[in-house]
Amino acid sequence: MKKHSICLIYILISTILFAQEALKSTEEEYYDFLSLQGIVERPTIGYRTLSDSVWQFDDEQEHVWKDNNLGSWFTLWEPENSTDNAFNRGLKQGLFAKVYGPEWFNSFNATRPYGQNDGALWQGKGYNTSLTTGFRLEGYGFEATFKPQVSFSQNLKFEYLPGVYGDTHSYFTYGNIDLVQRFGDAPFWNYDWGDSEIRWTWKSLTFGFGNQNPWLGPAMLNPMLGSNNAASYTKFDAGLRKLELILPNGLSLGSIEGRIWVGKLEESEYFDKDESNNDRMITAMSASYDVPVVPGLTIGLNRVFLTYWRTENFKYILRLFTVNTLNAYASSGNDEDQKFALFVNWTFPQIGFRFYGELGMDDFSYNGNTNPYHTAIYTGGIEQIIPISSNIKSQLILEWNGFESSQDFQLQWPYLGYYAHGFVQQGYTNKGQILGAGSGYFGNNQFVEYKVYYPKGYSGFKFQRNCPNINWVYNKAVNASANNGDSDLNRDWYANYETFFYYGIESCYYLLNNLQFTLDLAYIRIHCPLYNHDKKGQISNCHISFLMKYNF
Repeated sequence: MKKHSICLIYILISTILFAQEALKSTEEEYYDFLSLQGIVERPTIGYRTLSDSVWQFDDEQEHVWKDNNLGSWFTLWEPENSTDNAFNRGLKQGLFAKVYGPEWFNSFNATRPYGQNDGALWQGKGYNTSLTTGFRLEGYGFEATFKPQVSFSQNLKFEYLPGVYGDTHSYFTYGNIDLVQRFGDAPFWNYDWGDSEIRWTWKSLTFGFGNQNPWLGPAMLNPMLGSNNAASYTKFDAGLRKLELILPNGLSLGSIEGRIWVGKLEESEYFDKDESNNDRMITAMSASYDVPVVPGLTIGLNRVFLTYWRTENFKYILRLFTVNTLNAYASSGNDEDQKFALFVNWTFPQIGFRFYGELGMDDFSYNGNTNPYHTAIYTGGIEQIIPISSNIKSQLILEWNGFESSQDFQLQWPYLGYYAHGFVQQGYTNKGQILGAGSGYFGNNQFVEYKVYYPKGYSGFKFQRNCPNINWVYNKAVNASANNGDSDLNRDWYANYETFFYYGIESCYYLLNNLQFTLDLAYIRIHCPLYNHDKKGQISNCHISFLMKYNF
């Protein structure tokens, strides 16, 4: 009897040698750090959610955090004998479980809102907090994840430009975008389904329904078309997880990955008062290829269509691009907004280095004489591992985002940028926050981070500079001239950008092998706040965040 009890306990707590991590979590970023050293292989190419972020891992492999619990899978039941056939070999046999968190995040902003890639949480002025926990069950191809987020924002008053979309809290400029400046005038609680979903997978073929926002492309901070910067949205997806193509003679043709999905985006409470256009449809596809003849090189394409929620707009699900002339576009009644991003990622694990780039375009030229890149934006970045000793290693990350509009817009009409659109008025947002890059979205952003990993955690510093609304300033020159040095245009808008300089230090420490604490302290200097032409000058913001997480 005692022997059977011991066996049962072992089965219940036995750890499966793979990890499944939430996007941008401490654990996922650590596995990314290991992948640069060739210790683990990236499980995705250009599309990843919590469900796809499955890192194959050998517990015997030496690495810096070997003694820390990064999260465990538990075997609830495994069959003693299973039918061995082609179909069953494509399914995970048995019943398995994983507990996420609990994870408790807290932040405080002294004078202005600050925060990104935090899901539905609004990190406004004052105190903010979120609690995330949940579980996942898997068996015979079925996957059920329940991982909601409950958050609170003190949402204290601060000075901002008045909104122009029927509510003072809406965005302060034209261009059609539901980008909320402040979520009301009072503290509030919020519930979001987070990374909850149900899914069925056979080998690499997968179908899912739920709320897991995908991270699209290789960017570390500001991906163009998919991040966890905004609240989750409900979607159905189908496609292939990363799959290596191998010929009968054993020759590899590289790995492919593909996904299509359709989802429902919602308008915030602070946009227009038109109830008929509250819901939008996103139809999207992602395709990536791991090139076999060039080790470490991957390429990919992410494409989205935004339309309003109408039955006829399901036609965009499998459509790659749409090209219309401007007059035909306007007269046809089309309300679609299309965006795409091409990316390249090249990893050199022998030296712990990778670089990546992303090129995005909004809509397409309708005239052969038009500059084909007049809506183009770009991102470039590098990662480098710098060894310090046998069990202390460091990581350097640099990313540059250029989201400014082309200057040929000075010869036509004002253009706010990649995430806004003339026909789909809410732009590329969900519930008032951008679905892609959380900083530098209509301007540019530079980010540098240096981390030192040691057995009980990591410490590092970060610097970020971003001008989020340069395009709005450029738009002041449409149909105007600054040739005269005394002109109002020159005097009011020359070098008059609201610019944020972020200086931060961060440290994560495992007090126990399964209990981690992360502290982030930052000083943020804001130049020319609110584009104030008379005072200019600067204001300061202090940002403090604290995260406590327990891994079962």
